[in-house]
Amino acid sequence: MTEHERTQCATLAALLHAAALLALWGFALSAISAAVLALVLPDLGFTATLCFGATALLGLLERYFAFRLRFDERLFDGLAQGRVVSLLSLDVALERLGLRTAPRPERGLEERMRATRQLLQRHGVLVACQSAMFVLALITETLK
Repeated sequence: MTEHERTQCATLAALLHAAALLALWGFALSAISAAVLALVLPDLGFTATLCFGATALLGLLERYFAFRLRFDERLFDGLAQGRVVSLLSLDVALERLGLRTAPRPERGLEERMRATRQLLQRHGVLVACQSAMFVLALITETLK
């Protein structure tokens, strides 16, 4: 890998590290929603129950996205630091761990970075949806 490519990897790893705060927010919304449902479900209105439930259920997908982004962060950091020596060696390691299906055309660094940024955007949209559902639950419950 070139010095420029290593710098790109380091920059993306730093962005993913910063985005971990978003994952923490999504997890907090899920945990609070689940706790509210577990503790005061009989006293909640229908809309609030649906919104808290949606927030908690969206949290399952949010946790998957957060896991994938954390994994990608470590991989891009490894590429930047030289601990992962090439994309080919990364693909071989992923195949041996069963995380990648064998015969696929090799993806370049740009394509991998684009896919990770798309996953980061989807994660952001998902957490925004969780936030909206949570706020709607709070609003509808206080209007009751």
